[in-house]
Amino acid sequence: LLQGCCSKPRFDKFCRRLIAALPQEDKRVKAPPFQYVKPQSLAEVFELLGEHGDDAQILAGGQSLMPTLHLRLSSPTVLIDINGLDELAGISIDDGQVTIGALTRLAEVLKSDIVNAHLATLSRAMPHVAHVAIRNRGTFGGSIAYADPAAELPACMLALDATLIVQSGQAKREIAASEFFLGLYETARTPGELLIGARIPIDPPNRVNSFLELSRRHGDFAVVGLAATANAVGDRLEDVRLAFFGCEDRAKLAGRAALAVSGKRADAPTIDAAIDALTEDLDPVANLLGNSATKRHLAAVLTRRALGELARGVGEATHA
Repeated sequence: LLQGCCSKPRFDKFCRRLIAALPQEDKRVKAPPFQYVKPQSLAEVFELLGEHGDDAQILAGGQSLMPTLHLRLSSPTVLIDINGLDELAGISIDDGQVTIGALTRLAEVLKSDIVNAHLATLSRAMPHVAHVAIRNRGTFGGSIAYADPAAELPACMLALDATLIVQSGQAKREIAASEFFLGLYETARTPGELLIGARIPIDPPNRVNSFLELSRRHGDFAVVGLAATANAVGDRLEDVRLAFFGCEDRAKLAGRAALAVSGKRADAPTIDAAIDALTEDLDPVANLLGNSATKRHLAAVLTRRALGELARGVGEATHA
């Protein structure tokens, strides 16, 4: 839980203090005993999930799971390694949508020609996602399914109006990103369901975007961040979406602030109105990175910067 709200040095310091406070026999910093299984098909994964229920956990990139295992904050009896399921990886484009498999490594998303050409907001966000070593192993689906409130990808899914695809042994279903993130590390997936990918509409020709993040160190969890998209129609912004992260217990769309801008020119009075509306949209949660007042102020700062960037994008689109 703390890893999502403090810098890595502070998290490491907390872990050392926690270990020092443990009884001698618990200072091993080793994972508890578990059964390791590497299924060869999705059908086998769902069979294992059905058999073991809450006692099983999925291993994909392992960037969140492995630390909690070794600190004994997680104690599954069965660890299901899905890394051999190639059908869950890859990036493709079809019928105006980009599909990204859940097992696609974050580094692949960062370097993808498809993403860079058709999903500008996600392309701008990827360099901010963790550090190089984590991106090399961490997965696209893992970051979304973990639903860390300070993570970039959930907010990008909201800003881009993505559809998240989950599957169980019985059926496959699609969930709008706006309905997927329910709370702190909580999503709309039900027991036995696996996130297998996301479908994201490609940017229309008149799309303008912004991605801004404040963090103590590049690659650390965000203090506050904002993914913003809109469509330039003449000299006005339409279909504005402002997705904040690092503020509340989940990534969140600021609907009232977006409404204050939609259909209007992003001039100074309009931007001021959007910032005023943030008080109704956001109720920031205090953590080690800042209190509620600080986060609310920083959210306003990012909103002003992002809307200014969208306005400049409208000007460029108008003169193109």
